[in-house]
Amino acid sequence: MSIWNKPISLETLNATSKNTLIEHLNIIYTEVTENSISATMPVCHFTHQPLGMLHGGASVVLAETLGSVAANFSVGEDAYCVGLDINANHVRAMREGSVTGTAVPLHIGVSTQVWQIEIKDEQGRLVCISRLTVAVKRSRPKQAKPVAEV
Repeated sequence: MSIWNKPISLETLNATSKNTLIEHLNIIYTEVTENSISATMPVCHFTHQPLGMLHGGASVVLAETLGSVAANFSVGEDAYCVGLDINANHVRAMREGSVTGTAVPLHIGVSTQVWQIEIKDEQGRLVCISRLTVAVKRSRPKQAKPVAEV
């Protein structure tokens, strides 16, 4: 059974990246399953750190992007999610190619969610593992505009 509570498609996900850091890092959503979202990111000059390896911060951007988007599609129209905490363990260096991140839920609760994001190289080897915790917020009801007194 699907965890998504809002319509979700690769076309929709990739369209939301326009004019964002996601677009700047060339992160492309590649797969949506019943309980996961995946995306790729190149390992090249704009994702490198000064020693020519994948920057840990770029990996964290990929992880937070996947976890945040997944969290927001898993809640109803009356809610949204915001990040509380993210951690990452960088376990393999990369100099070129691309990485693929996949976000899966560890906990989907009423007030918090926890997502695990695994980032792997093209051979399927783990490069980074991350955990994102988000708060689930309820959308505020729209306030009626005051009626001008006549």
